[in-house]
Amino acid sequence: MSDTQLLRIALAAGPIMLAVLVGILINNSRLSGTNTRIAELRLHVDTPFDEMRDFWRAELNRIEEVLDARLRHIEERGSL
Repeated sequence: MSDTQLLRIALAAGPIMLAVLVGILINNSRLSGTNTRIAELRLHVDTPFDEMRDFWRAELNRIEEVLDARLRHIEERGSL
């Protein structure tokens, strides 16, 4: 191969490689934006579940206190 042929091949492949590189960079930036939006959406979805979990914990603690009080009352009546 002569120098001219190598130069033609390089000049033909250069724009193609440049176009592929630009495409990769654009795709990467779009994926980063998508990942950010997914993370924000996940945060908005998790918030109601966290609130529901806290609500159920409070309710279960209240029920546990009521049952403990009833059991204590029964034990005190039995010891008389």
